[in-house]
Order: sequence, then structure tokens, then C-alpha cells
Amino acid sequence: MAWQWLVGQLRLLWARGGQIGLLNRRTLWGGILFFLAVAIIAADFLPQKLDLKVGQPSPRDIKAPQGIVYESEVLTARAREEAERKVEPVYRIDNTVAEKLVEEARVPFRNVRQILLQTPEGGAREEKLAAALVGWELDASTRKALASVDQNSLNTLEEQLVQVIRRHMQGAISREALETTREKMLTEVGTLNVEAKYKPFLAAIIRKLELKPTLVYDVAATLQRREKARAEVVPVQVTIRQGEKIVGDGEIVTEEDIEALQKLGLLRPGTPWRSLVGLILLQGVLVFLVLFYLRTFKKQIYASDRLLLLLGLLWVVFLLFSRGVTAISLGNRPEMSRLVGYLIPVAAGSMLTAILLDGQVALIFTVFLALEAGILGGNYFQLVAAGIVSGLTGVYCVTHLDQRSSLARSSLFLTLANMLAVLALGLLLGHSLLEISLGLGLALANGVLSAVLTIGFLPFLESTFGITTAVKLLELSNPNHPLLKRLLLEAPGTYHHSLLVANLAEAAADAIGADSLLARIGAYYHDIGKLKRPYFFIENQVGTENPHDKLSPSLSSLIISCHVKDGLELAREFGLPSVVQDIIAQHHGTTLMSFFYHKACEKSRGLEVDEGEFRYETPKPQSKEAAIVMLADSVEAGIRSLPKLTPSRMESFVRKIIKEKLEDGQLENSDLTFRDLAIIGDAFLRVLNGIYHSRVEYPEAVLREMERRKNRNGMLHKQSAG
Repeated sequence: MAWQWLVGQLRLLWARGGQIGLLNRRTLWGGILFFLAVAIIAADFLPQKLDLKVGQPSPRDIKAPQGIVYESEVLTARAREEAERKVEPVYRIDNTVAEKLVEEARVPFRNVRQILLQTPEGGAREEKLAAALVGWELDASTRKALASVDQNSLNTLEEQLVQVIRRHMQGAISREALETTREKMLTEVGTLNVEAKYKPFLAAIIRKLELKPTLVYDVAATLQRREKARAEVVPVQVTIRQGEKIVGDGEIVTEEDIEALQKLGLLRPGTPWRSLVGLILLQGVLVFLVLFYLRTFKKQIYASDRLLLLLGLLWVVFLLFSRGVTAISLGNRPEMSRLVGYLIPVAAGSMLTAILLDGQVALIFTVFLALEAGILGGNYFQLVAAGIVSGLTGVYCVTHLDQRSSLARSSLFLTLANMLAVLALGLLLGHSLLEISLGLGLALANGVLSAVLTIGFLPFLESTFGITTAVKLLELSNPNHPLLKRLLLEAPGTYHHSLLVANLAEAAADAIGADSLLARIGAYYHDIGKLKRPYFFIENQVGTENPHDKLSPSLSSLIISCHVKDGLELAREFGLPSVVQDIIAQHHGTTLMSFFYHKACEKSRGLEVDEGEFRYETPKPQSKEAAIVMLADSVEAGIRSLPKLTPSRMESFVRKIIKEKLEDGQLENSDLTFRDLAIIGDAFLRVLNGIYHSRVEYPEAVLREMERRKNRNGMLHKQSAG
């Protein structure tokens, strides 16, 4: 989630930066990413003289190099907290509690008084009183007495009870004393100078009262006293003499020790300006070389702000992970700790770049990241060598991906290559057996870590930057995809048609150097819109009446053309990549639905028919792959209508379809050349000849002889088994 939020914010800021111009925007974001990268690497060029943390044992005796007097923020804060703790809580008396209880006690008297006034004396009055006092646990004699009480006596009872409540609820009463206070009130009720038959009623009212403490915590007054106590604490002065021990060897470091070391300057980082300048120059040269390569050899990537931002983010994220790796300590032996650099996941950056951008760019980026790993790991050339081996192996592993799980299997090759590189470097540099063993273990972990990072980051980067990788397309080729399963079950003719179109498109795209995988996947899904009304399309009409026979040509053309819009809706619903959606939207272009157009002309009785009403209102193909799918779709749909298929007839038909699309202007935005169209036609014919090749018809005598031999072989098999 944090990664998605970060990338989302960067994309938002990038979009806003579009107002300042391309060059200025690139300069701004390039500067930001460059600054972040240098800041991450520069941590090694700002070493601390001591690396101590609170709660850890000190590695040695540390003494003050000079005397110092300072105000201790740690001890002062501790003294102020102690003074604050000593302040007693402030309470105040809430005089409204007693009056609220009095009002609560008057309620039953009002209820009884109302019943006495509204109900004549007798059984009905007693029943109403019993109903009003349900749960009060009053006996029949008490209820009878209340039913016959006069108003003056009732007023006297009320006033005496009020006096009892006010006497006992005045003053400071804590929560713990509430029940004791209630018992005192009940005792006094028993001694009141009233008739005994009314005392249970008064006691019941006391029991029903919701007593609350009159002594409440005064937050404001308590905070005021505590703030005053804190303010009265005098800052604690600490005096340290020269040579005085701050912390001893093996002693647990406290906050006071850290503060003293900071005041003495023992934890303050230095400022090696020469090293920083050298680092900035080196980073500038490396970044310039990468950008120069992209500008010269990969102009499409260099021209894309989005892809450049992706490459920069991969760089910064790699540095962050590498910084975390190099922070791992393996004890007090420097020769062992520097081996941690073998865990830096150069291959993860290489594989992500190869999958998301380009394999050749990934090779250059591998060298770049390996150099960064060497700098981060302490300027050791063996880390550069190991990083190059790991990164190049990673690029090779993802060159021919067939599914996402192949990324996990690539960790085996990465692990083997890493271990061989580390072993060779260990023998070359004369490392000890322990160092070689540790390096091999880290190399093994590097292979697993690189694969895990690649698998983890790839989906987020694909969705965030809108990149459709070969891995994503291969997942869409799975026949168990919900859309393909629906197509097979609900529109089997369209499904079979799509498979044949995919074979044609893949062969043609491969022949002219286009993206054959994209062409194949686009062909799989180009007609998914037919799922909405499959029976309106001829390939799904098996032995059923054609519904178009009962419709007007204009309505039929409208229904047919809607499958493009329906397909786009399904594609968005199931999250198909934008490049596949483009093929769905463009695979008909503005083609004329000639069958319905000619049918309309026949029915028009000489009236002019608007050709525009019978054309698809969709974009023309904008890419080679979309144009190839259009041609393959038309060829496959039309080839089945030929009465007798022969190689010459198929070739004539294929060339005719391509020529018609060209002359109709459907291919003008696809960047296909005349040479490409010729090659595409040849590729179509190779596939069609393989599908519709003629089969040998065996003579009747030959068939009978084959059947006889089959039966004889079966009998011999049974005899041998017996």
C-alpha cells in the first residue's frame, strides 16, 4: 500500500508538472531522483565516529576527550516528570448532583399524585399504582396505603425525603462512598416521623436513585498544578571532566550516555566534502551514459516520460533495498561484514527492467546497478563483478518467460550463477574457508530475494505505469480465463474463429517483426463482445434459423456493429490491458458491412442507400498488431465461404482481402509497409494451407485390408495376453 501511494503521488505531481514544459519537467524530476539517490549513497560518506544505541552494550571504554558543562535535556525532562508525578490530583465538589437526585426522587411522587387525581378511590386506583410501581417490590399493604393517602400527607412525605437526600448528598462524596451513603439514607428513612406504612415506599425510592459522586476530578486545575510544578524545576547542569569515563566496556548505554557523547561531539558525523563531490560527479557520469544510450539506441523509451520515471524509481528503490542490506552487521570483523554486499539484489532491478522495458536496456542497467552495489558495499570490486553476473543471469532468465511462475524458477539459475561467481571471487582473492562459506550462503539468499522482489513488485509496476508485459499477456492466454471459458460455452463458433484468427495473426506478426504475443492475445479476445448476442452471428448458428432474416438490414448492421462496444465493456469489466482493448476497438476500423449494405440496396427499390449507416464507427487500427488482427479476422471469416478451397483460390482471396483493406484506407494509421503486407499475405497462406490442406482418399480395397489387419492384430494381442 505504501508503494502504491508513493507512486500515485509521484504520478500526480508528474502530471501537474506538465504545465512547465517537457524539458523543465524532466530536469525537475531528474534532479529530485538524482538527489534522492545521492542522499542514499552518501550515508557511507558521512560515517559516525561511534555507532551506539540506547540499550546496547558499549564495545569499549569511552572517555571524555575534553571537559564540558551542559544542560542535560534528558535529566531535566526526567526531573520534570518526577515533579509532575508528585502533584496530587485536584477534586472539586459538584453541588448539582444533590439537586438532580432530588428531581429524580420527585418523579414517583408526581406519578402517584396524578393517579390519585385521575382515578377514583378503589380497586382501579390500586391496580394503576401497582402498574406504575412495577419492580419496586412493594407489598400490598403499602400499595393500599398509597391508594388512600391524601395530598397533604403525600406532600409531607415528599418534602421529608427531599431533606434526607439533601442532607446526605451535600459535601464531598467519592465513588467508593456511594453505597455507604445510600445505607445511611435508608437508615434515616426508617427513623422519620411518618407513618410506618409509607416508609417502604420512601425506601424503595432511595434504592432506585442513581447515586453519583459529588467529588469529581478537576482536569484543568490538576494540569495547571502539574505545569506549574514542571516550570519550577531548574534545568539540570552536568559537568564532565577531561578523561572522565562516559560508559565502560560492556555497560548498557543509557539516554544520558548518548546525550553526553553527542555533547562531546563523539557521535557527530564528519563532512568529507571531497568524497561527496567525487560521489556526485561519478553518479552524474553514470546517469548521463545511461540517458545517452537511451537517446541514441532506444528513442522510444527516451521519449516517454512515464518510462523514464519508471527507470528512475527502479534505481532509487534498488538503492533503498541495498542500503538496508549493507546495514546488516556480522560482528566486529570488517572482512566478514563486507561480504553482506553479496546479498544486494542487482538481479531484481535487471529482471524488472527487462520485463517492463527492454532486454537490451536491462543489460546496460545491470552494469549501472552493479557499480552502485560496489559503491554501497564499500568500494569493493568483487561486489561489482558478482552483481554483473547476477544481473546478466536474471536478464537471461526472463527473456523467454512462459508464465509468471517461471520467475520463481529463475531463482534456481540465479542462485547457481551467484554461488559460482562468489566461489570464483573467493578463490581469486584468497578468502578463508569461513568467508567463502558465508559468501555462498549469501549468494543463495540473493537468488531467492531477487526472485521474490521481482514477483512482488511486478504487478504493482504493471498496473501503476500501465505497462502490459509478456507475463501479463501469457496469463491472458490461459484457456481457463473467465472470458475465454464463456466464449467456449456460450459462443463456440466465435471461440473457434478466434483461435484460427490468433494462429494467423501470430504467424503474420512474427514474420514482420511485430509483437506476435500481443497479436495472438488480441485475436483471442477481439470478438468477446459477441457473448452478449451470440446467436446473431453466423458462426454460432448451427442448425437454427438466422434471426437476421426477420430484421431490416439497418437493424442487423446496428446489432452486428455493437459487438465492438460490448467487447470493450467486457474488457474493462475483466481488467484486460489497454493494448488488448485497443485491438478490440480497432479490429474492424470503419469497414463496410457489405452483406447488409447490398441487402439494403436490393430492398431500396432504386432509392439511394447511405453507405455510412453500414460502416463500423470505430477507430482504424493504430498499430501493426491491430491491423494484423483486422486482416486475419477478415481472411478467416471469408475463407470459409469459398465453395472449394485450393491453394490458388486461397491465395487469390487473401491478396484480395488485403488489397480491399488497403484501398479502403483501413491500414493508413498502422505503419504497415507494402512489403509488410506481402509478408503478411505469405504468412496467412502458410497457416491456411496447413489448416485446409487436401487429404488422401484411400481406395475401398485398401480400407478393407487395413480393417482386416487391425482385427488380426487385436486377436494376436488377446492370445499373447492369455
